[in-house]
Amino acid sequence: MPNFESPVGLRCWDRQPGEASNSQQPGYDLSLLEDCENAFRFTAVASASRVSSLIREFSRYLPGEAFFILEYYPEDPLTQRPASTDERPVPEVFYSPYMPTAEIIGMIQPFFDRLIHDGFVGFGLANNRQGLEMFYSEEKVFTFFTDNHLRLCNFLQRQGLPFSPDLVLPADFGHDHLSLLGMPEQLLPASLASLHRNDLDSVNFCQQLIDLLDMYPVEEGISFFMTRKEQAQVAFLLGGKADFSEMGEVDFGTLLLNWSDFVTECEEGFEGDLEEYCLGLKVRDLIQFVVDGAAAELAEKIARILENPDATFRRILVDRRKRIDSPESGDVQLEPFWYQGVVRQQGVEMRRDLIRSGWFAR
Repeated sequence: MPNFESPVGLRCWDRQPGEASNSQQPGYDLSLLEDCENAFRFTAVASASRVSSLIREFSRYLPGEAFFILEYYPEDPLTQRPASTDERPVPEVFYSPYMPTAEIIGMIQPFFDRLIHDGFVGFGLANNRQGLEMFYSEEKVFTFFTDNHLRLCNFLQRQGLPFSPDLVLPADFGHDHLSLLGMPEQLLPASLASLHRNDLDSVNFCQQLIDLLDMYPVEEGISFFMTRKEQAQVAFLLGGKADFSEMGEVDFGTLLLNWSDFVTECEEGFEGDLEEYCLGLKVRDLIQFVVDGAAAELAEKIARILENPDATFRRILVDRRKRIDSPESGDVQLEPFWYQGVVRQQGVEMRRDLIRSGWFAR
């Protein structure tokens, strides 16, 4: 069997006498996802030379459109100074809009080797509506989420990755993460050795990708997976609902993330105006409409996803004796909690609009 090729950005420590071997082999393992019927999480490792072709082949399961995921450190993680010695620098995550999958693959083609080999970069492809996601992390491990595990098992087998219940991962042994920028030219793959040093800097080439794909930052406050069956149930509930027509074709998973991001923005200080604030509340209206109409199991699942952002939003609301969009409301305690009062950290524009609307005079 050929030797396993690790990306150059992941360097294993030398094995000490008496220690177990840290030798990796291509393969995959899988497990059921919690709170998600018939959905699976796959973990897989592959030789570095196989990664780009594996991703291209996987993209065929997303024949229409997908979004690109990028995780990296906008500042050099080796120079960041965390608040305490127990803390580690945290990467930032960016999503592209939904785009034709083939177009995404074509646009990231010149960056493939840098994405694969840099020890501080992770990336992936996903389509929430199809219940399918792939991510290649900075640990240089694949993670897949799917509600069709047989298809993915067949795919991985065809890619030369056998089922391996004793799969060895980098986390199982000592290793270092390395930046391409800090590596001697002779240790780089041939495709990267000729690049200018600026082009090897992940801060630079990741920013290029963000600009190229019009990507936006995503707060990783909540984590969830919805199957195609669950997505179909949500789509049925929302079909023809004119009250939410301004939400367009945004998928429900994105709306859940939007609510979480909105809450985070409000907690840190909402810089938009009152109209933008009320649009954020409208997202929560739509989510609640789905919760109220969904089958009990799905409703409970969505409620669990909402627990943390909802709890945070309750905590940052003040002046809860009044309703934000109705001066003459009835019993405000019967209204949805997100309309009761207003967030404490108001930016200049929102505070101006609240004054003009007579909020503080009520």
